[in-house]
Amino acid sequence: MEARGFCFSRQRQVLFLFLFWGVSLAGSGFRRYWVTEETERGSFVVNLAKDLGLAVGELAARGTRVVSDDSKQHLLLDSHTGDLLTNERLDREKLCGTTEPCLLYFQILMDNPFQIYQAELRVRDVNDHSPVFRNKEMVLKILENTAEGTTFRLERGQDSDGGLNGIQNYTISPNSFFHIKISDSDEGMIYPELVLDKALDREEQRELSLTLTALDGGSPPRSGTSAIRVVVMDINDNAPQFAQALYEVQAPENSPVGSLIVKVSAGDADAGVNAEVAYAFFDASEDIPTTFQINPFSGEIILREMLDYELVQSYKINIQAIDGGGLSARCTVLVQVLDTNDNPPELIISSLSNYVAENSPDVVLAVFRIKDRDSGENGKTVCSIQDYLPFLLKPSVDNFYILMTEGALDREKARAEYNITITVTDLGTPRLKTQLNITVLVSDVNDNAPAFSQSSYTLFVPENNSPALHIGSVSATDRDSGANAQVTYSLLPPRDPHLPLASLVSINADNGQLFALRSLDFEALRAFEFRVGAADRGSPALRSEALVRVAVLDDNDNPPFVLYPPQNGSAPCTELLPRAAEAGYLVSKVVAVDGDSGQNAWLSFQLLKATEPGLFSVWPHNGEVRTARPLGERDAARHRLVVLVRDSGEPALSASVTLHVLLVDGFSQPYLPPPEAAPAQAQADSLTVYLVVALAAVSSLFLFSVLLFVAVRLCRRDRAASGGRCSVPEGRFPGHLVDVSGAGTLSQSYQYEVCLTGGSGTSEFKFLKPVIPNFQSQGTGRNSEENPMF
Repeated sequence: MEARGFCFSRQRQVLFLFLFWGVSLAGSGFRRYWVTEETERGSFVVNLAKDLGLAVGELAARGTRVVSDDSKQHLLLDSHTGDLLTNERLDREKLCGTTEPCLLYFQILMDNPFQIYQAELRVRDVNDHSPVFRNKEMVLKILENTAEGTTFRLERGQDSDGGLNGIQNYTISPNSFFHIKISDSDEGMIYPELVLDKALDREEQRELSLTLTALDGGSPPRSGTSAIRVVVMDINDNAPQFAQALYEVQAPENSPVGSLIVKVSAGDADAGVNAEVAYAFFDASEDIPTTFQINPFSGEIILREMLDYELVQSYKINIQAIDGGGLSARCTVLVQVLDTNDNPPELIISSLSNYVAENSPDVVLAVFRIKDRDSGENGKTVCSIQDYLPFLLKPSVDNFYILMTEGALDREKARAEYNITITVTDLGTPRLKTQLNITVLVSDVNDNAPAFSQSSYTLFVPENNSPALHIGSVSATDRDSGANAQVTYSLLPPRDPHLPLASLVSINADNGQLFALRSLDFEALRAFEFRVGAADRGSPALRSEALVRVAVLDDNDNPPFVLYPPQNGSAPCTELLPRAAEAGYLVSKVVAVDGDSGQNAWLSFQLLKATEPGLFSVWPHNGEVRTARPLGERDAARHRLVVLVRDSGEPALSASVTLHVLLVDGFSQPYLPPPEAAPAQAQADSLTVYLVVALAAVSSLFLFSVLLFVAVRLCRRDRAASGGRCSVPEGRFPGHLVDVSGAGTLSQSYQYEVCLTGGSGTSEFKFLKPVIPNFQSQGTGRNSEENPMF
């Protein structure tokens, strides 16, 4: 008897949620088919597609399959033609024994959508077995005074066929004493009875030999025979009597072999041999002698082999007691087999899928059925899976269950592989369980874009690098797998259209390594930035990007450049130094710049050569040339100084500049070269003239200086008010003010307006014109916007 189980999850009682599911999955109607036994394998049963009202192609498209109740697959479905065929040669007697009709139950399962049809296959009997008698000879002991018309029940024949092919009649060989009477048993079967037609006489004939023939209803009919030996005996007045006509006992199916089932007892009032009683099975089916054994002297019925409740639930045993005089009595023993929990639940897989896409919701992974051959509480089952898994068990009709995903799975956040253990436990004592392990692999879907290890990268490249230099790498990872995780890198178009990115850097598409394509110049390009893209090989491909900033590191490749005194003049500039100057008097200031940056642009100044070394000094940090001591009358009028400008790079680069210093008695006194030959008298005579000219020159110069000072102040005031630049009239002597500040440059507190040119026989004043070097031609990499002070 098939046990019906009730399956539910330990945490989620989902029965009320899926009642509509079971209704939708139930088939429409019960299908009945038939086949004759002993037909060859592959015999046609029915066209299933036509019977279900479906097209032939729908069976294969919907994954139609046939599932039997037992473990054997009796039927085979041809999904191409829709024919239902036999999968083996069917033997009705092996399948159903004497049970009639012989029905094999099975289910027709369909996916997409899921649907179940209940069906049965009736195996029609053919007359392929002849009747047989368990005993080839039956011995009847009949008293000679037995009255006519007395009936003697005979052992019935056995026929494995059923229905009309079973035993339908009994005959006996011709004789003058007996005839056969057919009677019906309580089980609906016929049995023969021997009827005495004529009184016996032991003295005339002690024994009779008869032949009993059993005939079935087949076409042609089959028959079986058994010999009957009738022994005529003397009179025996009392037949045995059983203490009970019916014995009812219960025996657990796990009773050991040799266990005592019951003891029957019969007594006889006669004495001597006629009172000796022997016990035996009477009219027993084939399974009785193989299952039980009776002691002929004590009447004890002993278990001969293990009982199985799932095969036979009860036994009816007929016992006959025969005394020494041939009289007999009969009783019946009913053995009720008690079920014990000796069968674990069975889990039958109908369909199974071990792969599921990670973004697919509510995917059916398995369809299975639960069976327990026990009954009662022993046959009730509880089904469960692990609580922490994202899967659900849904009950369906006829103890079918569906294992499916609980929503969409995420392979990257959760797991790529799940081990699901389906546990089925019955409610018997002790409880038995069955487990089935299912491995589900989550197939990857390209749902994760590559992710860079950093949102932005900063790379440092020394200038004057060699081409194809590896300057750094970017790295991106993808949480997907396979081709969806293979990352390729590329350079994205720069936001600045003027940036020649394609000629500056390149990237290895496989590993993200960046290379400089040409030598970089810090002074021309100090830094630039671009975006790098990372794309996977999924379909469609997913992308991400990161910002890369390349900073060019300065190299000491530019020597200092001297701005003042200018080096491109046709005649050297001469600084005027009054003889009355004290120690520390500012003579001039060397102004220099360096196209490099940082430490490479830190300048220091050093007096390299001097006409008189102890007279002048150079401040190392700002390039100011000052007197080291007061001037004396004996100091030469002309001095030549060589100042060295050195940067702090490694290795250090330097430049030198030459200063010409002229000592004068007064700042405004013109330079008069000493006459080559003049008599002392002439010098004395012209002294007055020189004094007058000097006085007039000093007065004029003072007046001009005052006017110039007032004009400059007014111009500065107007420029501050208007934000413009004061225009200076152009002419032969344009006014110019060199104002350079900062380390290594002139301070704003010093203004040089005039210088005295040398190399001519006359003395004249000339205003300095601004000298602005062309830094682009010098290769410093700086433009006018970067150096607004110049």
